Amino acid sequence: MDTKSYLIRLGEKAKQAKNELALLSAEQKNAALSAIADTLLAETPAILAANNLDTEAARAKGTSESMIDRLTLDEARIAAMAQGVRDIAALPDPIGEVLETVVRPNGLQIQKVRVPMGVIGIIFESRPNVTSDAAAICLKAGSAVILRGGKEAIHSNTAIVAAMKKALREKGLNENMIGFVEDTTRESSNALIGLNGYIDLLIPRGGAGLISNVVQHATVPVIQTGTGNCHAYVHESADFDMALDIIYNGKTSRPSVCNALESVVIDTSIAQSFLPLLVQKLSEKEVQIVGDETACRICPEIKPASEKDYYTEFLDYKLSVKTVNGVAEAIAWVNEHSTMHSEVIIAEDKAAAEQFLTLVDSSSVYHNASTRFTDGGEFGLGAEIGISTQKLHARGPMGIKEITSYKYIIKGEGQVR
Repeated sequence: MDTKSYLIRLGEKAKQAKNELALLSAEQKNAALSAIADTLLAETPAILAANNLDTEAARAKGTSESMIDRLTLDEARIAAMAQGVRDIAALPDPIGEVLETVVRPNGLQIQKVRVPMGVIGIIFESRPNVTSDAAAICLKAGSAVILRGGKEAIHSNTAIVAAMKKALREKGLNENMIGFVEDTTRESSNALIGLNGYIDLLIPRGGAGLISNVVQHATVPVIQTGTGNCHAYVHESADFDMALDIIYNGKTSRPSVCNALESVVIDTSIAQSFLPLLVQKLSEKEVQIVGDETACRICPEIKPASEKDYYTEFLDYKLSVKTVNGVAEAIAWVNEHSTMHSEVIIAEDKAAAEQFLTLVDSSSVYHNASTRFTDGGEFGLGAEIGISTQKLHARGPMGIKEITSYKYIIKGEGQVR
């Protein structure tokens, strides 16, 4: 069977499964999710053995340690995956929610009702926990899902999907509510993004190259999720200790994720005092810092930045620094170089903070808090299916409501127009 035919067959199975899923009650969906969580825990040894194959292959290829961390599972991370599924089950069911009701003068009752999207395709890289997060969110939102992970996590993803399908079968449900593309070649990705008539929504999660390819070439509807070139602007009124803590957390707590900090913008008026403290703090994790001429002159440890550096999501222990003259210049710089993911202003000046929060055009904008909070769980949405950096349909962390649609249900008593 060629790749296109293989994907069409997956699409056909998913379309059939979505109709069965749409008829399930909230209790039935929650029971299925609970079974998935239990089975993930029960299958931990098999999942870890599969993950070990992926991490060994990554090390053999010379993959960076930060990216291997992104790939690695252990018992605690699998337990967190299972808990994430339970957290999603505990959320209110969005399907059937009446968003608006209008009764027209002619007696027609018009309701706007939340409904499943249908079949959602997810193309993602590296992080195998995305496999269970995405499947659980889609199931809770009443949609079948087709998952297509990257080759770097193929063994892990295969084991996780096998556990989830086993749980569905044991609950007497159609295992094709969760579809999985075992082919990790470029051909399978290209076929999936052109699966019109089967995929109702496609969500890419991964690096800039993957997302760019999907957005440019997909013929099915796409929500663009973010590479995260996230910025921290240190205003001249900032509390230095707070700024150092926020930047250190944003850059070093987990540098391989999309809400990690990649660039610091700092007022020139405080650069002489603040930058040496920042260099010293980040040296604890051996963070490489590149910056503009002013930053390099103040701290010889900072190496000259290229123009490309300021547009780059490093996903590693590397950070760019740019000095600016005031909040207006900082806002212009961030809007020019950002990927519209997450930015923070660290400032005691509330007027400057409000100006930044209002004019920075990103999906999540913070005042005096780490960008690492841009996450569905931290926002109270359950585990998110991605961080949308576009403006249509959904923006920011996408939980179960963000991957639904709606329709109008009109009830009458014989009215004609």
